[in-house]
Amino acid sequence: MHTPEVLLEGVVFGESPRWHEGRLWFSDWGANQVIALDAENHAEVIVNVASFPMCIDFLPGGELLVVDSAQRRLLRRGPDGTLGTHADLAAISDKPWNDIVVDAGGNAYVNNIGFDFPGGEFAPGIIVHVTPDGEVRQVADNLAFPNGMAITADGATLIVAESYANCLSAFDIGADGALTNRRVWAETPGDHPDGICVDTEGAVWYADVGNSHCVRVTEGGAISDTVKWDRGAFACALSRDSEPRLYVVGQNFGDSESAGPTGQVVAFPAPAPGAGWP
Repeated sequence: MHTPEVLLEGVVFGESPRWHEGRLWFSDWGANQVIALDAENHAEVIVNVASFPMCIDFLPGGELLVVDSAQRRLLRRGPDGTLGTHADLAAISDKPWNDIVVDAGGNAYVNNIGFDFPGGEFAPGIIVHVTPDGEVRQVADNLAFPNGMAITADGATLIVAESYANCLSAFDIGADGALTNRRVWAETPGDHPDGICVDTEGAVWYADVGNSHCVRVTEGGAISDTVKWDRGAFACALSRDSEPRLYVVGQNFGDSESAGPTGQVVAFPAPAPGAGWP
């Protein structure tokens, strides 16, 4: 049984972890902050964005991209630390924008869940492709609550968690960024996969909120590892060093306000380091 190492407490609503330049970056949606956590567990607030959700990834040059769902746009943090609009998403959909992954060429894939959540009536979601110049076009549709996304190490495949379909789906990535050959990469019966990441052995880790665990699966759905937690696991990321760790962000719901934030960032030992994107 794996025991998590608690790296940070007091997170309001942690999501979208990314391993970047030796630090773990993540969004605290509840505090409207993007935070970077170093090897000594020192937390630095990088930027504040009044949005929910606010998933993140990085351009090849290191610039931070932030999904500003409230304003239906993709933000880019410049070298001086200021935020500007990288792409306008409003013309595509006024529903909540969610996760993002950026490929080696600086092309971003951003998904939209397709309906107001929570409380809205279900409708299928989409994925858009955003060029480095900020041009936006839709490349996939009919997704059952698209959530975490990742691109394989060879850059050829995009994998997306369909939370309401209990599966990971895959697409071939074309030279122009188009997504084709949609298929089920792995069934996840009983689980609603949320954030995901890929490792050097080609396996995918997915986080599951309701079951409070993260599961490592290979293509076809074979489970090779599971780590349990004492709270909902929203998303995960892998380090890329010689002693790989799986970082997980999550929290509990339903606690009294007096109890304070229940969110944590924790780490588990992992069998293989991260690969691909993010």
